[in-house]
Amino acid sequence: MTRIAFIGAGSVVFTQGLLADLFDLDLGPLHIALHDIDPERLDTAAAAASYLAQGRPVQITAHLERRAALENADFVINIVQVGMNEATKIDFEIPARYGIRQTIGDTLGVGGVFRALRTFPVLRGLAADIADVCPDAWLLNYTNPMVMNVWFLKALGVRNVVGLCHSVYWTMHGLSELVGVPYEDVTYLAAGVNHQSWVLRFERGTENLYDRLDEAIAADPELLRRVRVDMYRRLGFYPTETSEHSSEYVPWYLGHASEVDRLRLPIGAYLEIVAENLASYEQTRSALKAGEPLTVDPTMEYAPQIIHSIVTGTPRTVYANVPNTGLITNLQSGATVEVPSLVDATGVRPTAVGDLPPQCAALNRSYLNVAELTVQAAIDQDPRAIRQAVMVDPATAGTLPVEQIWALCNDLVVAHNNYLDPSLRAALK
Repeated sequence: MTRIAFIGAGSVVFTQGLLADLFDLDLGPLHIALHDIDPERLDTAAAAASYLAQGRPVQITAHLERRAALENADFVINIVQVGMNEATKIDFEIPARYGIRQTIGDTLGVGGVFRALRTFPVLRGLAADIADVCPDAWLLNYTNPMVMNVWFLKALGVRNVVGLCHSVYWTMHGLSELVGVPYEDVTYLAAGVNHQSWVLRFERGTENLYDRLDEAIAADPELLRRVRVDMYRRLGFYPTETSEHSSEYVPWYLGHASEVDRLRLPIGAYLEIVAENLASYEQTRSALKAGEPLTVDPTMEYAPQIIHSIVTGTPRTVYANVPNTGLITNLQSGATVEVPSLVDATGVRPTAVGDLPPQCAALNRSYLNVAELTVQAAIDQDPRAIRQAVMVDPATAGTLPVEQIWALCNDLVVAHNNYLDPSLRAALK
C-alpha cells in the first residue's frame, strides 16, 4: 500500500484537487495521511477526502501530530502556509506604508522574503521528522517561495526533495491558444527559476511559433499591456509566469505609477485570492455538513503524476524545481532551478539545459541573490542577512533608500515575531 502524507492538509481546496487526481490514477491501495495543526480544517479535509475516496481502496487517517502522519510515508506533499491569512495581510500592509507595491508577494520581494522566514522553522521540523521516520520518502513541495524553500530543505539534508509548480504548463497552454495551435501539437523547452523561467523553444514541427506570437501581438495592441509581453519584446524570450508575478521580480514596473496603469497591474491581488480561498473553504465545509455533493475539477498538477510514475514505472516529463548541479551552467551552483525532468520508477531525473540566454540568466541571478541571502539568514541565524536580502531585491531597491529598507525589515520582524527563529527577531539599527 502506498502511503502519501499531506502536510498542511487544511488547505482544503487544493488538497481536494490533488486527491481527486490521485484517485483517478491506477495506483492500487492507498493510505492518505492528512496532517494540519488546525483541528477544524483537518476534520474538513478528512471529510472531503473520505467523500472523494468512496468506492476506492483508500484508507484515510487524520493527524494533528506531524510525525504520526509521516510514519513510513512513501511520498510527502507539503502545502503549508504559515501564518495563513493574517500573516499575508501583514506582508502587504506594512510594506504599503513605505510605498512598496506588491501584487502577489509570495516569491520574491519583501513579501517573499518574510514568507520564507516564517516558513523555515516549520520546514526545519519537517526535515527532522522525515529523517527520523521516512528518510527515503519523496518530498513534493508546493509551498512558496518555492526557490527559497527547496534550497533550504536541501541544505538541511532532505534526500529527495522536488518543488512543483504549474506555471510552465499553463503558460504553454495559454501561448498555444494565443497562436492558434493545439497544445498537443506544440513542442517546447523552458528553463530558469520558479516563476521566472523562460520559453527557450516554442515550435510545431519545424515551425518556430514565436513568429506566430509576434503576429498575434502586432494584431492586438492590448497584448502590449501585459508585463510578460513587454518583457518578451525586450528580452526575446517569454517568461513563464503571469504578469502579476513577473512584475514583482524586476525594478521596472511596480515602482512607477505610470507603468502600473499602463500594464493594468492589480496591486494587492493576492489578498483577493486569499478571500476567494477562504470562501471556497467555507463552501466546502458547509456542503459536507449538509451532506451535499462536492464538485472537484481535475488540477493537472504534477504531484499525482510523479507519484504515479514512481509507483507504476510509467515514464513522463514534468517541470521540477531542483538543486542546480550543472543543470543550468550560467546560474549559481546549488541554487534551486526549474528544468524539465524525466520521472519513472527510479525517481525524478532532471535534464541538463546548459547556458540560458545571457539576458535571461542575468535576471535569474538577481532573483537568486535574494533567495540565497534569505536562506543564508536562516542557516547562519544572521539577522543582518535578512536586510541584505531585501537590499538586493530588484523591486524593493528600485523603490526605497537603504535606511527605509532596514526600517521596513525591522517593522516586519516585529510583526512576525512569533513565527521567526528567536535569533532573527531583533530589530537592527
